[in-house]
Amino acid sequence: MSTIFAPFVWVFHLLEDIVSWILITFHSLLAPVFGARSGVSWALSIIGLVIVIRILLIPLFVKQIRATRNMQAIQPQIQALQKKYKDDREKLGQETMKLYRETKTNPFASCLPILLQAPVFFALFRVLQGIATRKPQGLFQNNMELVEQARAAEVFGVPIYATLLNSGETPSQAATIGLTVGLIIFMSATTFITQRQLILKNAAPNNPMVQQQKILLYVFPIIFAVGGIGFPIGVLIYWSTTNVWTMFQQFWVIRNSPTPGSPAYDAWLKRKEIKKAKKGIVEPTPEAHDVIEEPPVRNQPKKQPRSKRRKK
Repeated sequence: MSTIFAPFVWVFHLLEDIVSWILITFHSLLAPVFGARSGVSWALSIIGLVIVIRILLIPLFVKQIRATRNMQAIQPQIQALQKKYKDDREKLGQETMKLYRETKTNPFASCLPILLQAPVFFALFRVLQGIATRKPQGLFQNNMELVEQARAAEVFGVPIYATLLNSGETPSQAATIGLTVGLIIFMSATTFITQRQLILKNAAPNNPMVQQQKILLYVFPIIFAVGGIGFPIGVLIYWSTTNVWTMFQQFWVIRNSPTPGSPAYDAWLKRKEIKKAKKGIVEPTPEAHDVIEEPPVRNQPKKQPRSKRRKK
C-alpha cells in the first residue's frame, strides 16, 4: 500500500513546499515594511498566496465557465435522450457521452477549480498546524526562526495558527472566539452569495440544473460553517479572500459573457442597445433633397375598346 500511495504523498509534500515557499517569499518582501513578527506581514503573505493560486487557475476558470454554459445549453438534448433510452441505461450512457464529444462539453470541468484548490487548502492547513505545534512542514523545516516569527504573529491579538477549538490555549480566548466566528460567518456568507449570484443572474429559468445548484447553495455554506471551527485563522483568511476573488471574477464574467436566456443575458442586450443609442447608431432616414417626387397622375378618360367605337 505504501508503494501505491507514495506518488500521492510525494505530490502533497511538494505542495507543502510550494505553499511555504510562496508564504516565505511574500513575507521576506513585507517584513521590512511591517515587521518580521507582524500579523500584517503574515496575513498579507496568505493573501499573496491566494492571488498567485487564483492567477494560475484563470485558464481553468475559463474552462469552468464554458463547461457550465455548454451543460446548460445541452440540457434539453440530455432530457430527450433520457426519455428515449429510459429502459436502456447502457445505450443512454453511450449516447450521452457521444453528445458530450460532439458539443465539446466536459461535465467535470466545472469542478476543476475547486478540486485543484482543495490540495492547496490542506497544504496550507498542514503548514499552519506545523507552526502551531512547532513541527514545521515544507520549507519551514529548514528555518525555525521563521517558525517562531510566524508563531508570534497576531491578527487583532489572535495568533494566525489559532482555531476556535483551541481558543483556550491562545493569549486571549475572547478575541480568538470573536475573530474566528466573524471569519467563519464571512466565509460562509461569501460562499452563499457567490452561488446565489450564479442561480439568479446566469441561469435560464427553465434550466433543470438550477435545482441542483439550489441544493449546493445551502450545502456548501453549511459545510464551511461546520468545518470552519477547526480551521486556523490563516486558513480562514485564505478561504475568505479566495471567495471575494471568485465573487468579483464571476461578476465580471456574468456581466460580459452571460448565459443565453438568463436574466444577465437580457441585461447585457439592454446595455448594448443603450450604448448604440448613445453613439447615435440609428436607422438612416432619407433627406429632403434625396426624396424623388413622382409627377401627379392626371385623370384621363378611359379609352373604349375599338369594337365599341365602331358601333357608334
